Amino acid sequence: MASTRSAAFTEVVTRAEDVVALYGLPVEAVVSKVIGRLDDHCRDFIRLAPFVLIGTADEAGNCDVSPKGGPPGFVQALDDQRLAIPDAPGNKLVYSLKNIVATGRVGLLFLIPGVEETLRVNGRACLTRDPEVLERLAGGEKPPKVAIGVEVEEAFLHCAKAFKRSALWRPEEWPGTDGLARAAQIWRDHMALDMTTQEVQEFVDDDYENNLSWNDVGARDAAVRRANRTGHGA
Repeated sequence: MASTRSAAFTEVVTRAEDVVALYGLPVEAVVSKVIGRLDDHCRDFIRLAPFVLIGTADEAGNCDVSPKGGPPGFVQALDDQRLAIPDAPGNKLVYSLKNIVATGRVGLLFLIPGVEETLRVNGRACLTRDPEVLERLAGGEKPPKVAIGVEVEEAFLHCAKAFKRSALWRPEEWPGTDGLARAAQIWRDHMALDMTTQEVQEFVDDDYENNLSWNDVGARDAAVRRANRTGHGA
């Protein structure tokens, strides 16, 4: 189906002072909740968080938000000014990593299942291959190729209103998914694949089972090399 371009938005707000006029200024207590370091509360939150959203932008302002997940504590607070996020196998688009190289900025949102408040962290970012940092993030497995290093400029606990409005942690209020296509069908359509939905699903299932960690990737690559040496490769 061909896409059609919609008309531009009207009544667009273009000045920061107009935004302030619409909403007013925050009270002093809200402003003062933003701190410039990772205190014990922030570090405890990060230690328990198995999921973080990473917001970045390139030099042209093109934005990206990427989810990262792992066991609780997979992101490490190195001290009260620095944290590190391990890389993991993915689709190799690496938008976040390329954006960080381009602009050196990042915004993070940490989530703990069942906790309606979230932790927001903003600051300078880089990609590091420091062996000590990578080994600390490995958790007994093969170390990541790189880590996102963040120098904290702002950290604050965000209130629960969005989670209360969305009922995100209240499964009894979740909407049904009748009428929503399977992910395999969506990918097949978006990518115009010459495959059946079931074939796409089998590929995805294999990827989920065998490509979640660098240990998985290493084992898979080793198996391919062994097969090639013995003449059993594809």
